[in-house]
Amino acid sequence: MDSTPPMTPPESRGTDAPQPLWRDGWYRYARALASPNFGPRPEGAQIDLVVIHSISLPPGEFGNGNVQRLFTNQLDWEAHAYFQGIRGLQVSSHFFIARSGALWQFVGCGDRAWHAGESKYRGRGNCNDDSIGIELEGLEGGVFEAPQYETLTGLCAALLEAYPIAHIAGHEHIAPGRKQDPGPGFDWPLLQDSLALPARYFPETV
Repeated sequence: MDSTPPMTPPESRGTDAPQPLWRDGWYRYARALASPNFGPRPEGAQIDLVVIHSISLPPGEFGNGNVQRLFTNQLDWEAHAYFQGIRGLQVSSHFFIARSGALWQFVGCGDRAWHAGESKYRGRGNCNDDSIGIELEGLEGGVFEAPQYETLTGLCAALLEAYPIAHIAGHEHIAPGRKQDPGPGFDWPLLQDSLALPARYFPETV
């Protein structure tokens, strides 16, 4: 599915003028594929947390478009035995980064995507309310590709400019014991160095 041409993002339709990096929470350099799985954020929510996940469907298989289908409620539950265990699941993330580094966006950043589940971080629960979710195509605990880190760094830098981001954590940090992604294969020092951020932005355990 990586080879699919990007949909025209909202800000570029019908104009030749220079385009902003963001428009209504949609990132100019992401392929827009809207998910129905989202809702409004609570009034006054501060979008100050980025949550990094890993996902592949079935686990360990990449580039087949199944993640995109899951987030848009188009996954064929009969296509693989693994899918029976998640049948009917309605989830989404704001962003998905394929192994090639291709970037997809499913939910505008001003809206609440359904990625964190039961969670708590920096003294607050319900992390979906005030976070932006980024899914990396990969196996929990596995390693990630250089193009993914490049795309992730660029995206995080853009988010830091557009939103009051003060924390970047993994799903494992906001739902310890329940979730283990992205896992030990994710290079947190590389991300920190690439963004030139102080340690206070990251979990104490990384």
